Amino acid sequence: MSDLIRPKDESELAAVVAEANAAKTPLEVCGAGSKRNVGRPLQIASSVTTERLRGVTLYEPNELVLSARAGTPLKDIEAALAKNNQQLAFEPVDLGPMLGEEENQATIGAVFAANLSGARRIQVGSARDHLLGIRAVTGRGEIIKSGGRVMKNVTGYDLCRGIAGSWGTLSVMSEVTMKVLPKPEAERTLLFIGLTDEVAIDALCRALGTPFEVSGTAHLHAEYARRLLDTEILRRPAAVTALRLENFEESLNYRADRLAESLTAFGKVVELDDQQSGDFWNGMRTLSFLTDSDDPVWRISTAPTDGSKVVSALSKRLDCRAAYDWSGGLIWLQTGPTADAGATEVRRVLSETGGHATLIRADASLRSSLDVFHPMSSGVAALTRKLKQSFDPAGVLNPGRMYAGI
Repeated sequence: MSDLIRPKDESELAAVVAEANAAKTPLEVCGAGSKRNVGRPLQIASSVTTERLRGVTLYEPNELVLSARAGTPLKDIEAALAKNNQQLAFEPVDLGPMLGEEENQATIGAVFAANLSGARRIQVGSARDHLLGIRAVTGRGEIIKSGGRVMKNVTGYDLCRGIAGSWGTLSVMSEVTMKVLPKPEAERTLLFIGLTDEVAIDALCRALGTPFEVSGTAHLHAEYARRLLDTEILRRPAAVTALRLENFEESLNYRADRLAESLTAFGKVVELDDQQSGDFWNGMRTLSFLTDSDDPVWRISTAPTDGSKVVSALSKRLDCRAAYDWSGGLIWLQTGPTADAGATEVRRVLSETGGHATLIRADASLRSSLDVFHPMSSGVAALTRKLKQSFDPAGVLNPGRMYAGI
């Protein structure tokens, strides 16, 4: 078990990293540790956590901006925003329950370090699109600052976008500043029951082409659907296709009716009310449909129109089940036990269709022997190595977590 270092402020964090850099001692970087088992296992003696770097440092509801120290629990951020009827519009996914951890343990720094965005990404963009500024400690132990409190505050290279999604391999974020948005007054979800994957994705893509401001588009295989919907709604096991509408209560009925009319070719609609809709999409956010086993889970990103092709090709060679988000552009794929978690087939299919796949859940032995994150082209690999060399020349921050040797 590694030693766990809990710096109480940014300067102490910088001193810890500087000492590790001088000694060339690898450090695991984490928040609350809810995503610790994503990526290649680390060979480290010490871990540094930001969990004591807590607190909202700036919140201006009228300006739609909030700053917080990186170790602030996400649930605290969401509670503060809720008091002003606001939210993190990109709907951050909670990987904890699917990885065997408790729900709502994520820290705000880890949310941006992983750049994991939820269903509303199709409407408002990804987590990194809402990151206005950061303070961070590089692998040299230097404190850096990038961005600010408004979207147009970038000159030269946008460090926020580079560090978001780097999983703690380039720096340790100490503070983040983000854009927030008003919370919708109400929501509805329209369901189609029993559509095939190909037909469902056609329906979802058509819905996004309407003027009715669809904010969530998902399709779940029958086994997953019955875990998110009770038997009064889903009377028989069947695949479910879901379309979410949000905003003002007075406009929802009109928009839901017009959307249903525009999609009559896909069958009868079942409507979820505000509470039912909220429960369904919270289940999507926490990936609760994936918590019943320890089977490997892949996160696959591809063109929406290719989503069903990817799953169809994989299902011919693998025992697998799928849930689609982003109109088919994001696939959560659970595979049965295999020697390589289905990696050979996943990589082969994506080489033909295009896309990226990350092995989100697998035991440590598999994650040690496989490319967990999608293999990089030679050009991207060279650029990634240069970034790592610039930010962390001694390679002390989460070394090898994303790619061996980086």
